[in-house]
Amino acid sequence: MKKQLIQAVKGTRDFYPEQMALRTWLYNKIRAVSERFGYQEYEGPILECIALYAAKSGEELVKEQSFVLTDRGGDELTLRPELTPTLARMVAQKQNVLPKPIRWWSFGPFWRYERPQKGRTREFFQWNIDIIGSNSIQADAEIAAISAEFFRSVGLGPDIVRIQVNNRRLMDAQLRAIGVSGELVSAVFKVIDKREKMNDKTWTEYAASVGLSQAQIEALRAMLGNRELWKQSDELVAFFESLADLGVDDYFDFEPSVIR
Repeated sequence: MKKQLIQAVKGTRDFYPEQMALRTWLYNKIRAVSERFGYQEYEGPILECIALYAAKSGEELVKEQSFVLTDRGGDELTLRPELTPTLARMVAQKQNVLPKPIRWWSFGPFWRYERPQKGRTREFFQWNIDIIGSNSIQADAEIAAISAEFFRSVGLGPDIVRIQVNNRRLMDAQLRAIGVSGELVSAVFKVIDKREKMNDKTWTEYAASVGLSQAQIEALRAMLGNRELWKQSDELVAFFESLADLGVDDYFDFEPSVIR
């Protein structure tokens, strides 16, 4: 009688030696770039109490996207869907002895119980890199620079990879200037997000449907086409100056339609 071959769990992957070699190569590139900027490697447990995510993450993540297990003692656990709550717990446990700013990085497996999409699986690997204890624009630029240096280290130059940035405070100010405020702001952010996903006629109709006047739509269209708008933001000016100092500004573009 022919034995039935047990398949891998849906959404997971096997790493044969050739795939493992690629994964190790990628990990070593991540390590080298992280350490070049002075970041230290850390790791958290694969299993966490579901209560940690109930406290730190959204309800959708806990109820719909997590692999939830019940141990023999009746406690609910989950295969970690992200690392930020673990990081927060670890820092909180030693917040009085950890020197600031904290520069930590990690690379490891995570799980989301959701329908796998093209190019994605329920089990995935993620590079986490965090700076804690600084709210400066220079810290933001440092994290952005690390991403650019990683692309450079794997042979992807700025002619292949572009990193687009925007500033929500700048966009808030620009929207107030054309009379958009209150509850309408979040609706207009959705309009901005869809600018590159719709043809001009459909986008104009969508903008009108959320409550924008024709004059406001034209002002918004001009705003989204202004690639020099970042010069009106002291934060973005400092951000791009820091990128230039770090030698990676050739990877970055200001893109006003990036709003998330």
